[in-house]
Amino acid sequence: MNFDLTPEQDQLRDAVRELGRKYGHRYFVEKAKSGEHTTELWNEAGRLGYLGVNIPTEYGGGGGGITELAIVCEELAAAGCPLLLLVVSPAIAATVIAKHGTEGQRKRHLPGLADGTQKIVFAITEPEAGSNFHRLGTVARRDGDDWLLSGRKCYISGVDEAQHVLVVARTEDASTGKLKPALFIVPTDAPGLTRSKLDMEILSPENQFLLYLDDVRLPADALVGESLDAGLPALFSGLNPERITVAAMGAGTGRYAIERAAEYTAGRKVWGGRSIGSHQGVAHPLAHAAVQVELARLMIHKAATLYDAGRDLEAGVSGNMAKYAAGEAAALAVDTAVQALGGAGMTTEYGVATLLGAVRAGRIAPVSREMILNFVAQHVLGQDKSY
Repeated sequence: MNFDLTPEQDQLRDAVRELGRKYGHRYFVEKAKSGEHTTELWNEAGRLGYLGVNIPTEYGGGGGGITELAIVCEELAAAGCPLLLLVVSPAIAATVIAKHGTEGQRKRHLPGLADGTQKIVFAITEPEAGSNFHRLGTVARRDGDDWLLSGRKCYISGVDEAQHVLVVARTEDASTGKLKPALFIVPTDAPGLTRSKLDMEILSPENQFLLYLDDVRLPADALVGESLDAGLPALFSGLNPERITVAAMGAGTGRYAIERAAEYTAGRKVWGGRSIGSHQGVAHPLAHAAVQVELARLMIHKAATLYDAGRDLEAGVSGNMAKYAAGEAAALAVDTAVQALGGAGMTTEYGVATLLGAVRAGRIAPVSREMILNFVAQHVLGQDKSY
């Protein structure tokens, strides 16, 4: 067992940390409150190669894996800049296209995803079905050589910043008549695709949308892969990286909150000239939160290592556990930091309460803690399926 990063991964971590601190949480908050996007940070991260660390070198990427992308997600979040589109575009879309796309799709999309000039967002969740792809109502049907997509999607991140949406739909299996999942790369300006912004109680520069697909016509090569049989493997190949990178972003956010609180409590003196951090009632909750964040980081590292080694089943278990652990740890860390700072914790200046909405959402999305517990109970503990 080796818990050390490679020298190259260490260099990546240090470089991304430096970039994140160059912008910092104040930049992140100002962009979010003004309704702008973190375009400058995204573009610089792309130029430096950080957005494409998991993309094969022949398509302009760094040739690494989800381990490297998780480092990028965590270190930017630890600098106060948790970028949700890192999860959506490089982790999900780039992985799906690199592993299951046609050669034409790889050449068309991966170089832009690697340098940040192209963003592809992901649309699976629906108002009625949630994330249960067995009940998805978005259907794709043949019309000559074309496809026609109809349906609705919700909580789709960053559509206003993206050139394409990776849409999960269902198609009819000619041999059985049953519907099976398929993925389509849909231009965001396609006729028949409309969107409506969702008002969220989360401070984030990335917006959430409802999508409406009304007979959106697509060419045959919009289907990911060479055939409909690629749909299910392609879908699952993107879900584990999603969980791992969301977990990494949560762990980084937890680190940021604890660092802010520890700095404050070590320097704040109120009674008898001693720092408030010298009191166990303040120090122990922060220490407890730090332990939980570090445990989550270990599980993230394990999950990413298993995924990059091609051990998909084990990575699925560890990825879900990592997402659960990091979601809980991040929420605990931010809440504990707010409490340790007292009234200052609720101010924008100190930069911890600004993360409350995001870390609370991290216990729900992209898969809820309850569904993860269902998964662990069934696949690890051997219990009967409960849903």
